[in-house]
Amino acid sequence: MERWVYGSLWVLFAGSLVLRLSRAQLPLPRALLPLGLLALLQYLCQVCLPLPLGAPLAAAGCLALGRVAPRRRLPVAGKAVFITGCDSGFGQQAARHLDSMGFKVFASVLDLESAGAKELRQSCSPGLTLLQMDLTKPEDIRKAQQLVQPQTASTGLWGLVNNAGFDDTIADAELSPLCKFRTCMDVNFFGTLELTKALLPLLRSSRGRIVTVSSPAGDMPYPCLAAYGTSKAALTLLMDTFRSELEPWGSK
Repeated sequence: MERWVYGSLWVLFAGSLVLRLSRAQLPLPRALLPLGLLALLQYLCQVCLPLPLGAPLAAAGCLALGRVAPRRRLPVAGKAVFITGCDSGFGQQAARHLDSMGFKVFASVLDLESAGAKELRQSCSPGLTLLQMDLTKPEDIRKAQQLVQPQTASTGLWGLVNNAGFDDTIADAELSPLCKFRTCMDVNFFGTLELTKALLPLLRSSRGRIVTVSSPAGDMPYPCLAAYGTSKAALTLLMDTFRSELEPWGSK
């Protein structure tokens, strides 16, 4: 009876664990460790505890071990991602993280000699490419496209992260100069639109993804953020439109 109970537990949980580990595509040594711990747990419960106590404890331990088993990782070989606004903050962290995962990262910065650009050079692999780009300058966007296209011609561009944004005015809409509204729209809306359109052929060919950083200020009125919020509202609607239009192509 005892052997049947513990044998059934082993088949059930070990089989489930092997399936999860195979999907995670782990190297053999790492895959054997959870199985060894599972076998040791069952042996100790069988030897040291009576069946009514040992079997539930072994099952609970198997469930807990199954929960911490590594999840399947996305294969990154040959996948390239373009990220804007990598001088600091989220863009810089995203570039560093995706580079550590093995992605080919194109990271745009306003200044190639800035502290943020230097930090990325020091902390990231040679696979990360830094490029200077100002979203308000069409020539910078064309140069970025010309740089990325030959390096992703065979694989396409797997991801575009529209992170760069601008806001330097905190004031009532009545007191905010019109030039501030135009600058926010130029960077946050028109620049992002132009870059996305330039890279769409590469994204479409790989069924790539577009991730765009917007803001709650684009969903509801925030006092003193009229210029920024207006540009983000326009950006949100634009990306919703892109999502519906690109769905038949398998891109999002």
